[in-house]
Amino acid sequence: MTNFTEGKQNFTTQLGNFFKTVIILVMLSGLVSVFVEEKKSDLKKASQHLISSIYGSPPLVMEGGNPYIRALMRTISASESNYLNPYHVIYTGKYVKDLSKHPNICVTIVNGPNEGKCTTASGRYQFLNTTWAEKASLYHPDPSKFLLWKDYSFEAEYQDQVVYNWLKDSQAWNEDITNLLEQGKIDRVLKLLSPTWTSLGYGIEDNTMTKHLPQIYQKLLKEELENQRS
Repeated sequence: MTNFTEGKQNFTTQLGNFFKTVIILVMLSGLVSVFVEEKKSDLKKASQHLISSIYGSPPLVMEGGNPYIRALMRTISASESNYLNPYHVIYTGKYVKDLSKHPNICVTIVNGPNEGKCTTASGRYQFLNTTWAEKASLYHPDPSKFLLWKDYSFEAEYQDQVVYNWLKDSQAWNEDITNLLEQGKIDRVLKLLSPTWTSLGYGIEDNTMTKHLPQIYQKLLKEELENQRS
């Protein structure tokens, strides 16, 4: 009887130890998973910054146009949407597939002077849905129409074209941006645009790319000029 009791106690102890081990392994697995995800996120961000530091930003989808304005557009996106696929990105770096219209997904801002507020910033130029609606109505080259309604595709080419036409409109900025760029006044242009794109160096939300933007612009301009000649 004693041996049976001792055996039962040993079995219970071993079973308890087994479950403790399982619980510990599950907890460790969760911690490892979190650690791996954090490192993957850090690696992704580091690679994105490295790409922007070396290459500036990906080429535009839009073809043609003034090389100075094209280089400026790529400079803006180097700071505002520092990702491999900037046309599909929304705030926090998540991607959306459908660009038939502005995503209009409101995401809580996690840091900076606007922390806690909601933003719908989307695409290569981080358009708010309200800003896109306003500027697309002025500069979108091909809105779809139904009776009195107009829809403005947010596809990559149209993101480029709306921003290109906007930057070319001297009345919109009270300055001729093309002339300023041709005169080499990139700092003045970045200051002019910083109330719209706040990470360009004179706004309220500088980031790790901000101080490199003049150099990035020069590299991208050289690339755009060479592409134009080829």
